Amino acid sequence: MIRNERLTATLEGDFVVFLIGLRINSPLKIHRWWPVMRAMPRMLDELHRHPELGFIHAEMWFSRSAVMVQYWRSMAQLLAYAKDRNAEHLPAWQAFNKSVGTNGSVGIWHETYAASSGTYENVYVNMPPFGLGKAGTLQPASGGRQSAAGRLGSGQRAQPPEAPPQ
Repeated sequence: MIRNERLTATLEGDFVVFLIGLRINSPLKIHRWWPVMRAMPRMLDELHRHPELGFIHAEMWFSRSAVMVQYWRSMAQLLAYAKDRNAEHLPAWQAFNKSVGTNGSVGIWHETYAASSGTYENVYVNMPPFGLGKAGTLQPASGGRQSAAGRLGSGQRAQPPEAPPQ
């Protein structure tokens, strides 16, 4: 259902944003990329059945490159799932390395970001619940939440972290 209003989303506590995807480099080598594509639905089914693992929500887009954004309760839970010998991920990762490895037929990637209060912002206009708006709680982007700076909580532009001493 499209929400015809300006909204913002919050998620209580710290959380992790995990971006993961694949790129089909050799479209005719279906035997290489199709098993990789089939692995993710099995992992998502498992994660939805076991909320105690820390998975919150995911959104996915398909084309030559598939992209998924996932929300996790903590970095520790995401990393524990990745290494769990009894879960779907590790066998899928091992199968990818054995079948594809670095032959170039299909590329995979991921990026992981830790978020906490005041370090993220978002806005949704004329959208159904989506992304963090589906993982967290939607509320009107009004008052102090009308600008990105306001949604960051301080009303000022977020400052980058200081560089470590050299």
